Amino acid sequence: MNCRNLLLGIAVSTALLAADPTVEQARKKIAEKKYDEAITQLETASKAKPNAEVKRALADAYLAKADSVMADQNAPPRMKYPAALSAYREVLKYDSANQKAKDQIAQIEAIYKSMGRPVPQ
Repeated sequence: MNCRNLLLGIAVSTALLAADPTVEQARKKIAEKKYDEAITQLETASKAKPNAEVKRALADAYLAKADSVMADQNAPPRMKYPAALSAYREVLKYDSANQKAKDQIAQIEAIYKSMGRPVPQ
């Protein structure tokens, strides 16, 4: 019984230590649709102390930003496609396996190619 309590205590302590306050603040900003503020905060944290939790949060922030740009009905395609493409590419820098970002990049690039226009880099 003592061994089980010890393991449980270690697991709880690890979970508590893993909750990065910067990431928590950034997630609140993402929920408030303040993507650029969250990204700036997370990139600063990543430079100071890079870790998997910050990288995951950065991928989430860029993905939310890109999805928001793509969903903006008032933005013309010539404005939103390059911005969304850039943000989706940033997602892959922090989460190279993110299938949604890969799919969206492929879709936007296909649109440019179908119009005979160069794909923004």
